[in-house]
Amino acid sequence: MKALCFETPGLAQDILSIQDLPTSIPGPGEVLMKVIYSPINPSDLMYVQNLYGIRPVFPQARAGFEAVGTVEACGEGVDIPIGTRASFTGIGVWAEYVLTSAKSLIPVPAEMSDEVAAQLFVNPYTAYAMVLESGVQPGQYLMLSAAGSAFGKMVIQICKQKGIKTIGTVRRNDLVEDLKALGADEIINLAEESVTRRVKAITNGEGVLCILDAVAGPSAAHLLPCLAHGGRMLVYGALSMQDIPVSAGLLIFKGISIEGFWLTTWMRTASREQRKEVSENVIRYLADGTCTLPVEAIYSLDDFKEAVLHAAAEGRSGKILIRP
Repeated sequence: MKALCFETPGLAQDILSIQDLPTSIPGPGEVLMKVIYSPINPSDLMYVQNLYGIRPVFPQARAGFEAVGTVEACGEGVDIPIGTRASFTGIGVWAEYVLTSAKSLIPVPAEMSDEVAAQLFVNPYTAYAMVLESGVQPGQYLMLSAAGSAFGKMVIQICKQKGIKTIGTVRRNDLVEDLKALGADEIINLAEESVTRRVKAITNGEGVLCILDAVAGPSAAHLLPCLAHGGRMLVYGALSMQDIPVSAGLLIFKGISIEGFWLTTWMRTASREQRKEVSENVIRYLADGTCTLPVEAIYSLDDFKEAVLHAAAEGRSGKILIRP
């Protein structure tokens, strides 16, 4: 079978290569999945650079964390019908086949397309879980950076269903109309206006209770004054590849806090009721079209260089998928 592999950390377009590997046999509790589609997420690109919470194991590591596929074979103790279509996570899913734990499978309803099912877990589950974790209630404002990302769009749509108001930040005016159509209440172009002044005006001087940040670095620091007294910033990404320079005065006199968020940790510590709420509502929203996950382009494994470069480019309107 074909799989995208790498032997040293680096930029995906430089270090990935297609290797012909033997198809594995599932062990106890495992399934062999035949991959249909897999998205290219920022976490995938950070992983191949050895910058993610999970580290690649050399001499030969494989790339890709999330996919949709069908069950090809089951290991001991697994009773799942062959051919079952499911969203799943694993390490090395940018391949024709991949082994994964049977517990990672999320069966998808027939009405959900393969293109949507491929993106079911990483962004939608994180978005819904972070909205819960924010503590923001209906009628209150939740703020998010990089609002034009696939994650940002999902947060906006979830908040609309919950009655939570959203303030999103962007750097391009061509995103504003589409984001408001999804349900965003306010969009601020960071390149054109003072974000603090605008947020104070929107919230009658109070600030927002929570900010979801994907960028980190100085950009995140500029958003901190937008928080209300006792407000929180939840950082789930570091697109800037920089640390956040923090004003001690804001921490001391406004009592704000900055916390990291990683879905892997949240899923381990959340209550069963919280995990159930996330799973049931994400699947329902995506199956009935309440929330959408657009796809801009689909590439074969052979065209992986074009795929990862497209995924990293600005101005995309949807996710990039790999089709083994």
